[in-house]
Amino acid sequence: METLMKGRNERDTALVPAPRIVSWNVTARCPLRCGHCYIDADEEPDDRELRTGQGKALIDQLAAVGRPVLILSGGEPLLRPDIYDLARYATDAGLPVAMGTGGTLVTDDVAARLARAGVRKVAVSLDSVNPALHDMLRGVPGTWVRAVAGIEALRRRGIDVQLNTTIGLWNMEELDSIVDFGMARGIRDYQCFFLVPTGRAQALGDLSPRAYESTIEHLLLAGRRPGIHLRPTCAPQFVRIASDMGLETAPWGRGCLAGISYCRIDPTGAVTPCPYLPLSLGNVLEQPFAEIWYGSPVLAALRDPDALGGRCGRCEFRASCGGCRARAFGAARPGRGCGIRSAASAGPGTYLGEDPGCAYEPGAPVARVMP
Repeated sequence: METLMKGRNERDTALVPAPRIVSWNVTARCPLRCGHCYIDADEEPDDRELRTGQGKALIDQLAAVGRPVLILSGGEPLLRPDIYDLARYATDAGLPVAMGTGGTLVTDDVAARLARAGVRKVAVSLDSVNPALHDMLRGVPGTWVRAVAGIEALRRRGIDVQLNTTIGLWNMEELDSIVDFGMARGIRDYQCFFLVPTGRAQALGDLSPRAYESTIEHLLLAGRRPGIHLRPTCAPQFVRIASDMGLETAPWGRGCLAGISYCRIDPTGAVTPCPYLPLSLGNVLEQPFAEIWYGSPVLAALRDPDALGGRCGRCEFRASCGGCRARAFGAARPGRGCGIRSAASAGPGTYLGEDPGCAYEPGAPVARVMP
């Protein structure tokens, strides 16, 4: 679907696609203490979170611009008592509804309520097939066992399950094992998130650019298994690498989706291009979502590949890859904590600069051969 975007001065117009995916962090509360959490979630309540009525008004605003997939995320979304009501409301409004969860709170009863609310897919975080390693990464003993039990409960209720894995130095050798684990349980969908140094993840060691390249290539090969769908996330250079490998890239779309077909809404209603790029473009309590999506100058810049700087700006893949805008921002403003900042306080050079996680030099010859 395309919608006519009116500029702030009502004179210039351009066709801008409606969002395809919106991730809503419905709460920052969480029973886990994951070392890579981008919003520094904990168990403390926050009275600034959108209330039920405000959440339903947000859903109405999203339905007014199209039919984006609405991902109910957190923190831990199952800590909200009204989560089933919100999911049902969104389903009735015509939005496909998915959920991202740590899985530890999913029981047979929870899975049944999610199914009745119309939730189509639940993404469960699983960072290792080794219970001890997963528990260490999630900060709470017993997390792996409860997450796997949650996966099995969802499958019994006929809800599609996706495995979400955060890739880091600790588990980059486990990718095949995680896919094997999922396939044995009838899971077809896998999303591998490459660590972005924001939130609590700023304290963690990251992969080198060369390690990113080899890990992405490994993931793309794993994704060729029959019957599975695997997407590298927060690693937009996968489009270039897949192209070099002779793989079809059209099904994945653009490498970085931030602000182009995807955005995030935080628990207080602030809209950001993605969860890892903490720039507030506006707040749905103060501005209609459509006005933010179609009128934000930051989003207009992110949608223009010719606005990119550094190597990304010179790169022949700038339109299909785009580089990770969150990594560029993190490199320009290191160690700035977990809070969301006003977009007006950050110059374009901070989020339009080159992606420091990419090893590619534009125009360099490719020496990659498909096995």
